[in-house]
Amino acid sequence: MVQHFDIAIIGAGPGGYSTALRAAQLGKRVALIERDTTLGGTCLNRGCIPSKALITATHTIDTVRRAAQLGVNASVNGIDFGRLRDYREHIVDTMTKGLAGLIAHRAITVYRGEAVALRTLNVQNDDSSPQSARPMHEVTITACPVTRFIKADVPEPLDNTVTVTAPDIVVATGSRPRPLPHIAFQGALIDSTQALTIDEFPASAVIIGSGAIALEFASMWATAGTDVTLLIRKDRVLSGWDRRASITLTRELKRHGIKIVTHSHVTRIDTGVNLGATVHYTCDGVDGEQTVWGELALAAIGRDPITDLPWFAQAGIRLDASGMVVTDPYGRTNVPGIWAVGDITEGPALAHRAFEQGITVAESIADIKSKPVDDTTVPQVVFSSPEAASVGLTLDQAQLRDDLVNVSETVYPMLGNARMLMSGSAGSLSIVSGEYAAMPDTPVVLGVHIVSPLASDLIAEAEQLVGNHVPLHEAARLVHPHPTFSETLGEALLKADGRPLHTR
Repeated sequence: MVQHFDIAIIGAGPGGYSTALRAAQLGKRVALIERDTTLGGTCLNRGCIPSKALITATHTIDTVRRAAQLGVNASVNGIDFGRLRDYREHIVDTMTKGLAGLIAHRAITVYRGEAVALRTLNVQNDDSSPQSARPMHEVTITACPVTRFIKADVPEPLDNTVTVTAPDIVVATGSRPRPLPHIAFQGALIDSTQALTIDEFPASAVIIGSGAIALEFASMWATAGTDVTLLIRKDRVLSGWDRRASITLTRELKRHGIKIVTHSHVTRIDTGVNLGATVHYTCDGVDGEQTVWGELALAAIGRDPITDLPWFAQAGIRLDASGMVVTDPYGRTNVPGIWAVGDITEGPALAHRAFEQGITVAESIADIKSKPVDDTTVPQVVFSSPEAASVGLTLDQAQLRDDLVNVSETVYPMLGNARMLMSGSAGSLSIVSGEYAAMPDTPVVLGVHIVSPLASDLIAEAEQLVGNHVPLHEAARLVHPHPTFSETLGEALLKADGRPLHTR
């Protein structure tokens, strides 16, 4: 069975489905190929959405525990893990069904099955038009059987093998959790996907890693009463971020009861049935090996691109040394007519970046002039307690740029904000500003780095300032409502502009 389309997309995560939605808007006939039973990829099914549902629930515990300080008599009497699981699954189910409905509304055909082959066809065509001169690609899909969805909730069983052809193929196969070197996931040593499926929070846990996934689980489990030990390789979490923000978050995580072991290197992990996990590690400057035990050990040291499928090599798609697909700024690979988006491309592995990549690719295929994604304007967020968010350049990064001059950093004292003081949390906010050498005497906002409650929402305004290269003086004139957390950014901008209001 052969089906013909304008665009075929392999993978229905954020990068894949955003490409499909935009391409369909532009009048393209789109096929979306997904091996999972639901659309949305890791983000909707096993990552962003279920984890944030759990984090939202555990934030309630934090609020209740602090209630006594505010004169409210309340207590946490336990967690109904069955209802918590149902809540998480309800959120995921609502989101994935909503996506499936939107996909169907845009007349996108979905194939449920495994893409097992991708090859370029030799097409002979006498038509001399530019469109006809483009190569045709063929994707082979297998399942028992392959299921087609034209309407969201109406499956159509097809053959066990289906062939889809299109002049443009978008590869969006995503990523998988990275194991520790020479230590496989097994027993009580789990990855983030498994961590989201456990029915109860562990009594104790060892978390290995210092990035967003590690810190979100550390915060969530610690809030729920888990005894958490965090093993990190550097002297602070988020070591690649702005130094002030990462130091502040490290301090706040410790204040929330998380034991952080710095400069540590895992050597081996002993696991067994009902034995938990004993993690062996060394520390820089400390003689001998040390151990820490947890009911579970979570390895969250990053994710690897899913580019080791045989058809990547068979199609001739070029990869870099890390297994990432090599693309130009618009998502084109070295094979004409084959594009790549999402976690398999170099850059921040974030759903919102993949959304924008998908839009860019769809518009490029439709010959619409589009701007490539600028990774310096992609916000990064950690939904820890407190939250951390960052966009743009750090001070060190800006100082290394030859096209920037008069770079400076402005630090705002967060506890000078009334809402921050009410929250009971500490935090930090710094603004990096400077001038482009080609535009002297016009300082602009180059980066904003926040640790605070609601940092995930505050960073959206900062992204607009950084992404649009807004002059610092104009940014500082924007009015922020009082009293709000957003005032922290407004006050920091005023200070950076040399006219502080409620700070020195």
